This record gives sequence, structure tokens and C-alpha cells, in this order.
Amino acid sequence: MPAPILSRFGAILSLQMPGRTGGRSAASRRHLLGGHVLVVGLTVALVASCGMGSPSASVTGSVHRVAAGAVPADPSTGCDSAEKAVVPTTQTLSLNSHGLSGTYIQHVPSGHVGRPLPLIVDLHGYAEPAAVQATVSTWSTFADTHGAVAVTPQITRTVQLWDTALGSHDLAWFSSLLTTVESDVCIDRNRVYVDGYSDGAFMTSAIACQLADRVAAVAPVAGLQAPARCAPARPVPVIAFHGTADPFVSYQGGLGQKALDLPAPDGSHRTLGQSGSGTSTTGPSIPQQTTTWARRNGCSGQPTDTIVASDVTLIHYHCPPGAEVELYRINGGGHAWPGSTFTRSISSVVGRTTFSISADDLMWAFFLSHPLRPTTKQK
Repeated sequence: MPAPILSRFGAILSLQMPGRTGGRSAASRRHLLGGHVLVVGLTVALVASCGMGSPSASVTGSVHRVAAGAVPADPSTGCDSAEKAVVPTTQTLSLNSHGLSGTYIQHVPSGHVGRPLPLIVDLHGYAEPAAVQATVSTWSTFADTHGAVAVTPQITRTVQLWDTALGSHDLAWFSSLLTTVESDVCIDRNRVYVDGYSDGAFMTSAIACQLADRVAAVAPVAGLQAPARCAPARPVPVIAFHGTADPFVSYQGGLGQKALDLPAPDGSHRTLGQSGSGTSTTGPSIPQQTTTWARRNGCSGQPTDTIVASDVTLIHYHCPPGAEVELYRINGGGHAWPGSTFTRSISSVVGRTTFSISADDLMWAFFLSHPLRPTTKQK
């Protein structure tokens, strides 16, 4: 990634994230990737020259069903007193936990008066700061309209990434993030959801394995994984999105060739291909990864393909109620967030973005249909 572009982005980021402070752990530490290297870092190289638009596509062809049986809200400790109420706002906050320092952008919607709200945690991609991910997904705008709290976190490093290895300090830091937000804001603990893009999709997959008793459902975009030795405490509903022409995380399995040109995680100015940092261009395909999740969730038989749009097919598995697994295959789609004007603006790098569907709309419908059952939640 060219240094002038990175420097230019850093100046923009410093204006967007006024809450950042110094004194964090050394940014030059090299972190293990748990065998995974995730990609979307080239979006950073273009953010300084791209517009900051938001998705406007409407949902077409949604086949989601509302889950049977109402699940009441489980108020977090942030609901305990009026003094805990947070003025509707967007702010960047710091979190130090398990030897890691980071920040998170927290958006509390207008009109929030202390009633328990769903929480959506939105995870960035490789070499992509939280501020960029907030632009990719525009969850804060969406959550403001629909009544949810949106949080976009990052751990401070030379190159932004997530350590997706099960048992990693990153996963412990994320658990602390949930606890912190639930104590500061009035959250419905039965409706905590996580989505992620690319690197964040890999991390979302690991969270579903390790924190299934705290997270109701997950939504990986351009990077669903089925980690080995994954043993979730309960079946975790999954809605995933992936393009068949993704040049970074191949639909056929492993990393795409473009991923090898991303910066190495150690800040050495080498590329991933040059450093060999856990890179692999082979591996289980996205349909195979999805099938593994479906089998873990107790789904049976062969999945059903439903044409949602001319370029979108829904692969739906036959699962027990509350354990659904769905994959939206974007035919000819790139490393993109469906319905995102941001990923469309960098199509020369990530490939085509479909506007036949909106990932935000479909995720939200799926999330609302999949609350966490009280008997499965961490006490």
C-alpha cells in the first residue's frame, strides 16, 4: 500500500476519531493470525478519494420467516438506573482489556430513553480501521432508523486485524467489549448480534464458536469460516453473503491472488505474499464452510437454492427452528458488501457490488427473527 495514501488516510482518520489517545500497547507488536489472513485492506488505500455514501438499495426476494414464539427482552445492567442512560450520540471510546488496547465507535439512536435495545457489533476487515467499516455498512444510520445500538470496534495495531484463533486475547477483548457496552447502555441481552466484513467475517465466525451463549446470531460478509475445533454452546443462526468472483477471499476456497498484495501484519512494508504470514490460496470453499455450520446446527439434507434476483441466489439449509443457516451467493459479485455505495465506489479493487439486495436489510430481518433463548444465555 503506497505510503502517501496511508499518510493521507491517517490524517482523515484523526479527524473522524477524536476520542483516540496515546499510551496504548506498542503498535509494532506482531500478532498471530491463527492460521487466517483476512482481507479488505485495499479499501483503506482508496478511502481518501471515495465518497462516503450509504446504501440505498431495497430488499427484494427476502424469504425470511419470523421465529415462532416471542422472547422477552433481558435488560442489561445499563438499564438499572436513570443515571445510566446515555444521551443519543455517536462517540469513540477506549477499551483496555487482556493486554490489548483499542477503541470502539458507539452509536446510540435518537429517542433512546432507557428501554432495552438490540446491539449490533460490526467488525472491520484486514488493514481497515473501524471508521472505514462504519462507512461500508452504515449501521449507525440504519440502527438510528430501526432502534438499535451500533458498535464498531478495533484493536490498536500497526495493521488493523483480528486474531481469529479460538482462545485468543482478541476474543477475550471482544467479550470485555460486550460487557462494557451492556453496563454503559441499556441493551437487550437476548438480542446481541455480530456481523463482519472479510477479516471481520472470519472474526465473526470465531465469535460464533466461542461466545455462542452471548451472541444471538451472526452475519459474515465475504469471509464465512467454519473453524476447526469449534464447539459452540448452542446452535448459532448464520446469514452469510459472498460473491463468486471475490478476488480476495475466493468463493472456491482460500485467499484470492489480490490478498497476497496486502500489507504484512508486522509493519515491515512487505506484502502478505512476501511474508508468508499464514497465507493460503487453497482451502474449503464457501459452500463447504456453510455446510459445516449447517451440520453443526443440526440441519439435515441438501440445501435449497432460491433465485432472489438475476444475480443473487439464496442457499437455504433445512434446520431446526432458531438454528437457520443461509448463504446469499452473489453471482459475479466481488469482495463487496451488498447494497453498499462505498464498496461500489471501489469496484476497480474489490469487484462488483450488487444492489439487488441490501445486506443491512436482510441481516436486520434475520436478526429480529433469531433472539437468544434465555436458557442458552450466559448467567
